[in-house]
Amino acid sequence: MSGRSDRNMLVGIAFNAYDPLTADKVDRASEESVEQTAREVLTAVTELGYSSFILPLQKSFMHFLQRLMTLNADVLINLCEAFHGRAQLEANIAAALELVGIPFTGNDSRTLALCLNKFKTKAVLKSSGLPTAAAVLADSPDQKIDIAFPLIVKPNTEDASLGIHPDSVVRDEAGLRKQLHHIQDVFSEPALVEAFIEGREFNVAVMDVEKPEALPVSEIDFTGLPEGQPTICSYAAKWLTDDVLFQSTPPICPAKIDDALRTKLQEIAVNAFLACECRDYARVDFRVDKKGRPFILEVNPNPDISLNAGYARALQAAGVEYKAFWKQMIEKARRRRKKS
Repeated sequence: MSGRSDRNMLVGIAFNAYDPLTADKVDRASEESVEQTAREVLTAVTELGYSSFILPLQKSFMHFLQRLMTLNADVLINLCEAFHGRAQLEANIAAALELVGIPFTGNDSRTLALCLNKFKTKAVLKSSGLPTAAAVLADSPDQKIDIAFPLIVKPNTEDASLGIHPDSVVRDEAGLRKQLHHIQDVFSEPALVEAFIEGREFNVAVMDVEKPEALPVSEIDFTGLPEGQPTICSYAAKWLTDDVLFQSTPPICPAKIDDALRTKLQEIAVNAFLACECRDYARVDFRVDKKGRPFILEVNPNPDISLNAGYARALQAAGVEYKAFWKQMIEKARRRRKKS
């Protein structure tokens, strides 16, 4: 453990560096944004008065770990979302940090691994009495699906809306089989086939300082979508700034909803955070049907934390400065180190 005083604490900021040679052949705009996020966090941490450095995770994990041990950071801000373009290795990075005793911000390896698996997360949420849409895990493109159309088909263990496109919403057997084959061909993993909830989409950021608290609710505004487009936050709508789907799905935070729905969404978000044993911060995504019933889409334990993304937008709506948020997260990680 470092003997540095609070004033002289050294804070590292780790992120997975985008490498076009190792990235998958499918959508990777989301990976390219992580370095920009790291630089925004570096600015915030520096303004707080901490000594700090950026540490990219690139081709060699051993080199990354050796540099981290040599630099001897008091706390690491963990922005790593993947390794070699594989989101499935996100939890492994956190597990390695746990093994060598480096305190880091954000969720631990168990929660990261759980929440990456959408089907298992749904089982945990359901066992806690929380609402999720009916779903089946399809291991084969030919598997029988006993859920009524419309359906949405997603890769089961990807994040950042990877693999979610307008064609992911299917309304007949032919469309379903086409998407199941697509998931198998492109991602080589099971597909989550879920009842598609026609309605509105919301997300709730949760911040855990003394206890988990929900930030103001955000809504994805679908009213400007081109006619015939399904009301979903697809990969293009989330990441491709020049795409019409991005430009026609602006977020609204705070959402313009009544107090009853706001309270319900925030309460469910906190309960989902607890059910998945999250810590520090996470985001819970919802669909709300035409009867006003909310359904959890997923729990994201490592959401985009950049200044122009939803979590920072919710912080601003709650009156929490970006750098103040990071100070609280750094202090929490530091206290975890003292307890270990």
